[in-house]
Amino acid sequence: MPACDSAPLRQCFLPLRPYLLTILTALTVLQPLPLQPAIITLMDLWPLLRPLLFQLDAEEAHNMGMAAIQSGLAQVPRFTHPSLEQTLFGVRFANPLGLAAGFDKNAVAVDQWEDLGFGFIEVGTATFHPQPGNPKPRLFRIPEEQAIVNRFGFNNDGAARIADRLRIASPSIPVGVNLGKSKITPVEDAAKDYAGSYQLLHGLGDYFVVNVSSPNTPGLRGLQEKGPLIEILTGMKQIDDKRPTFVKVAPDLSPAELQDVVQVAHEMNLTGIIATNTTIRRDVLQRDPNQAGGLSGKPLKTLSDQMLAEIARSTDPNMVIIGVGGVFTGEDVVRKIELGAHLVQVYTGWIYGGPMMAPNSLAHLAAELAKRGMKSVEELRGQANR
Repeated sequence: MPACDSAPLRQCFLPLRPYLLTILTALTVLQPLPLQPAIITLMDLWPLLRPLLFQLDAEEAHNMGMAAIQSGLAQVPRFTHPSLEQTLFGVRFANPLGLAAGFDKNAVAVDQWEDLGFGFIEVGTATFHPQPGNPKPRLFRIPEEQAIVNRFGFNNDGAARIADRLRIASPSIPVGVNLGKSKITPVEDAAKDYAGSYQLLHGLGDYFVVNVSSPNTPGLRGLQEKGPLIEILTGMKQIDDKRPTFVKVAPDLSPAELQDVVQVAHEMNLTGIIATNTTIRRDVLQRDPNQAGGLSGKPLKTLSDQMLAEIARSTDPNMVIIGVGGVFTGEDVVRKIELGAHLVQVYTGWIYGGPMMAPNSLAHLAAELAKRGMKSVEELRGQANR
């Protein structure tokens, strides 16, 4: 093993790779036993685990964390409050904070996410054909700006295997399913590809998302245009027109392009819109890491918030909006709801914030509602636009 004073810090941890998963799974037991009041919890360990994990390749650390979560050992105290509960499109949400698509890509831990404080989980992105995604490395941290660049390229086990997992799962929170186009499918056949995935999955999710906004699949963002988007949605509705369906948009759309998406959402009677996916812009960074892919994290916050506010102003009041992008704290959750979001999702903010991010953010939201004399999330929603 190289001496830590003479080698890059990351090299010092390379021999620990086989043991880190054991450490994670052995030490993240959070159910305090009556006779063991001093048992170590994940919150206690996170200050130690975070720097260790951040010395590893970002995707490798992600996979190790997912294995610990999948094991069911990673848990945090849940925060619940009546003011956070709501029923949207016929689905009950105990709280409005969910985990965005891209984390549990293959639906391997859907039964565990409530134990980390989330009110819902979105799995995928699932494609009709299994695919390995883009070459590694493809996930890059920018710690000084609390950001991430990814160019995964929809790596997943395919809709059929994901359907098999969802069929035997028993989650206690709502599950959304994010659908994308297989890379090998020509753009002109995109509607058939989405329909193929939807045919396999349509009975297994509480809502579905048409992802046409990832920057990491060639030609995908062009599917946000009216013609292709209507074709995709029409094909899905021919299979099942009862399931709640959303479209996820990019933060880089022009005002005219966004209005086209909003118009399609209304014409096709969609349940709602998710705002937003990652950005390809780099002018929001102080330092460009010169890595291609979608940028997420704090630098995305302003872009995403602007898009969210515009969608809230442009849509029918019954259109459900899920806000995502730059969510790190309870204040960020409050802001998304003030701008018009019914639900909020997190991804990068949870990676940097750690396991208590969700319950802490929800506690702040409940306290803010009480401070303002509000009894529900709905009372807060859209306050910034009034």
